[in-house]
Amino acid sequence: MTNPILLAAGTITLALIGSTALAAPVCGAGTGQPATGVPVKVGGIHGNAAPGDFSSSTTAARAYFDCVNANGGLNGRPIAYLVENDQWNPELAAQAASKLLTDDKVVAMVGNGSFVEMAVNAPTYKAEGIMAMAAGCAVSECFESPNIVSTNQGPLPSTIGAAQYMVEEKAAQHAVCIGLTIPNVGNWSCGAMEEYMASKGLTGSSVLLNPASPDVNSGLLEAVATGADTMVVNLPAGLAIAFLKAAEEQGLGDAYQWASSTPLYDRTVPAALGPYWDGKMFINAELTPWDKGGPDATNWLAVMDAHAPAGAPRDTFSQSGYLAARYFVETALKLDPAQLDDRAAVTAAITAINGYTSDLTCGPYYVGTADRHMPNHAGTMVVVKGDGFETVRDCYEYDSPYFAPILEQEAALGLR
Repeated sequence: MTNPILLAAGTITLALIGSTALAAPVCGAGTGQPATGVPVKVGGIHGNAAPGDFSSSTTAARAYFDCVNANGGLNGRPIAYLVENDQWNPELAAQAASKLLTDDKVVAMVGNGSFVEMAVNAPTYKAEGIMAMAAGCAVSECFESPNIVSTNQGPLPSTIGAAQYMVEEKAAQHAVCIGLTIPNVGNWSCGAMEEYMASKGLTGSSVLLNPASPDVNSGLLEAVATGADTMVVNLPAGLAIAFLKAAEEQGLGDAYQWASSTPLYDRTVPAALGPYWDGKMFINAELTPWDKGGPDATNWLAVMDAHAPAGAPRDTFSQSGYLAARYFVETALKLDPAQLDDRAAVTAAITAINGYTSDLTCGPYYVGTADRHMPNHAGTMVVVKGDGFETVRDCYEYDSPYFAPILEQEAALGLR
């Protein structure tokens, strides 16, 4: 497979998708018979406390696993999905990993979503020889570690993708990235956006807010003072909305060009922002738009409708959790059922993944043995429009010096 297919930009309106009546989901072996053998233990860790709830990644993974268990399991063996909440606490994150890896003896981690646990547990996963097929990564350690690979992009690629669109389509000359003062989140992702701008002979700046007590008004004034013509918001959705409301109060919507990384691609955002931002707010989507209607996009919603709580989010992390679980199952089904208790065998099978595809992503999913993993580094741009979003650029690959070693790895694997 070569570079991700670049499709012509369309204009697709995203209605506020609810839990709709869909065909029965297709999961795993699809036998229609429940698995009754000895369970295969798989772990997951999410963060759910201030500053946010990332549990939609593990919720979707659990929904897919439940669907698989109702359809033959892993060659007759059901998946026991054991999930812990790190509550954004490093000590609890370490304890969660210890419980799952040492006490429960899980053979893989799937669907993880947290700021904290990847940073804390990356060395543990390597030492224990276990792979974490994450879905809600946000920190540098998640993408720069040998034993973590995620279906989502995280803030660095998404922020670069947003800035790249504004440069190429809106002639941005100076972009300022508004992030958080978490070194392996805000400094890392906003710093890479600055590097991208510099690589194009343009100017990049950063304004970082304290996550413990974010002052959006001071942050807005600081961003204005940089002299930028383009604001790139790189914040969790709730904080991003507060920042944009502050900008609206100052009447700055037309004074600058506005873009955001993925967190604002959420079905509730257009209504929360209101008509002021209609047509003004451009957002990068890490996974493909919800309304494209491909096999995985449709099956994800069907799985959620059939096996997840009615109020569970249908968002990007949910899509990513579904994909991580599906890719794990696709890999595990190739193993002898007896090997599914052997962590080393499961880890080897995950490491060998090369070229899985989905209509939810713009490029292939792979793992390999490199010291870093970031298979998802191409995306889509949408703009807030009415009560939803319109796609303004379909799948495009991000252009940044940061991706050089990743592209080399893909070339070595025959993916480009």
